[in-house]
Amino acid sequence: MPRITEDTRNRNEASIRAAMDRLLTGDLPPGGKCDIKTLANQAGVSRTAFYPKKNRDGTVHSGPYQHLGEEFERRLRSLQQAGQITDPRATQIERLKAQVTDLQDRVAKRDEALAELTEFKKLAVSRIAAQHAEIERLRAQVADAGNVRSLPASRSRTPG
Repeated sequence: MPRITEDTRNRNEASIRAAMDRLLTGDLPPGGKCDIKTLANQAGVSRTAFYPKKNRDGTVHSGPYQHLGEEFERRLRSLQQAGQITDPRATQIERLKAQVTDLQDRVAKRDEALAELTEFKKLAVSRIAAQHAEIERLRAQVADAGNVRSLPASRSRTPG
């Protein structure tokens, strides 16, 4: 694989730094995240250039832009710790988590209210059944006794 010239390396580093600044200010491409993959894509360099390499003899040497990848991750962590979330998807995830928690609370409260209403319904139906049984018992008692007379229907007065 051919080596890059110092001029190409300087242009790539400038491109990486510009892309890093854009990503860290929240200017993300559609479908992109604030990560090394997107950084490499936006800068037009290979993502593998940000990671250490192994020689054939097993020794490890740093990638050509590994120091910039580490700088990017360090800056990203410091922004996240400062409360400035630069990834809109992370903000959306946090908002959705809060919304899920709110909805779970609402569902729990509605379940509780539904249980209370179900218990109230059982009690009301039980009381209605008891009242109906008492009415039926009294009607049967009246019919069996035979000593109850029906009263004539009341006459309604008409103003005269």
